[in-house]
Amino acid sequence: MFSKLKLITGHANRPLAEEVARHAGIPLGDIDLFKFSNDESFVKINDNVRGADVYVIQPTCYPVNDSLMDLLIIIDALKRASAQRINCVIPYYAYARSDKKDQPRVPITAKLVADLITTAGADRVITVDLHADQIQGFFNIPVDHLYATPSFARYFKSIMQMEDIVVVSPDSGGANRARALAKRLSCSLAIGDKRRSGNDDNAELLNIIGDVAGKTCILFDDIIDTGGSLVKVAKALEEHGAKKILAACTHGILSGKAVQLLESSPIEKLFITNTIPLDEEKQNCSKIVQLSIAEMLAMAIKKIHIEESISILFR
Repeated sequence: MFSKLKLITGHANRPLAEEVARHAGIPLGDIDLFKFSNDESFVKINDNVRGADVYVIQPTCYPVNDSLMDLLIIIDALKRASAQRINCVIPYYAYARSDKKDQPRVPITAKLVADLITTAGADRVITVDLHADQIQGFFNIPVDHLYATPSFARYFKSIMQMEDIVVVSPDSGGANRARALAKRLSCSLAIGDKRRSGNDDNAELLNIIGDVAGKTCILFDDIIDTGGSLVKVAKALEEHGAKKILAACTHGILSGKAVQLLESSPIEKLFITNTIPLDEEKQNCSKIVQLSIAEMLAMAIKKIHIEESISILFR
């Protein structure tokens, strides 16, 4: 049993870390984290962490490389300060889409990041909705993979009638994820199917596999980045007679013109979690609703600290 539980965070998503600390009833540790004028990062842990069970809350979101480097330096500082166990709470795991060699001479960056975190000295990783489940196997340390699906299911049940609902996966790759939500909502499933049309490399014919006519559709995915694919599927659902179109994604990156695309799309609301902080433009978008996973993370941290099962978080 570990005598001391410590929470520490970098700059990546301090509001989430503060909310986790409130739910856990444990104050955030005091650290100095800044950049020198030559752009090198510096970390100093001001609290005594010798023999402590430390949880570093640091998603690797924008700016991705700075967030990742800060995480690695914090891990190293904790290791050299004699922390007994270093747990990395990474709600959003960057580079997760680079999980395989799908072209000649390309890296598997998700594996590289796993190696960096492990080599730096992490003893455990806690993350949420990895883009591919097999990324857990890139680590040679324990990985606790949490899911936002139960939180989304509870929220949807609280705000809408569960009649004429269909959960839609934007593509076949996310079908298992969408099926899990559909099962919790006791509703049907549909899948977007992209196909090339003729000899035009840029032309895509988007079919919808499943009955969506006259129904409320919930587009469900793990990440929304530029929003292009999600909006295309939403337009196809509209053409197939969907009555109402909602979307839900765990990680709202919303890069480039994603907010403008969302505003002009048939999607009425986009529900995302707070794994990634929202800037002012996204906060002011009337279509974006942010749900918190802080309580889930706090519960996971406390249960892992006392060596209890976290299976209750999957219900």
